[in-house]
Amino acid sequence: MYELITTLSAWMIPAIIVFIPLYAAFRKVPVYETFTEGAKEGFGTAIGIIPHLVGMMVAISMFRASGAMDAITAAIQPLLHFIGIPGEVLPLALLRPLTGAGSLAFTSDLIKTYGTDSMIGRIASTIQGSTDTTLYVLTVYFGAVGIRRTRYALKVGLFSDAVGFLAAVFICLYIFG
Repeated sequence: MYELITTLSAWMIPAIIVFIPLYAAFRKVPVYETFTEGAKEGFGTAIGIIPHLVGMMVAISMFRASGAMDAITAAIQPLLHFIGIPGEVLPLALLRPLTGAGSLAFTSDLIKTYGTDSMIGRIASTIQGSTDTTLYVLTVYFGAVGIRRTRYALKVGLFSDAVGFLAAVFICLYIFG
């Protein structure tokens, strides 16, 4: 079964790449012209995202460089230790809603330090997969399409990140602990 899934996975992307132009040609869609028109729109979207992306990167850098993340981590760590959550994963919970690349780098560092089969490595990997880059999504994507009122989306996104963090920790502790 594992070999079948691996083989299907290896062939799925090339099959999709071949299928889409063939299906478009079958439906008499001008494939190349449609592709270049989409690429032009994508270029405009990329240019529109840049100011939001730069603003987000500056805010993240200021947050980390100011020591605010370290101060928050130090303040919350005794409480987390009391309820059984490893304090090493707390910075990941704070970083994940801000930046996907930064949280991935932090997860890689945790795995490098503690090992892939360690509890911290498992929890960090599960957090990485069960939470989202909420503030990045709100800033970049909502900014690109001009959505200004993000109050409810922000609350729901951060709440789901907190639930994802807690669920990841407690499920890992329950299964592997």
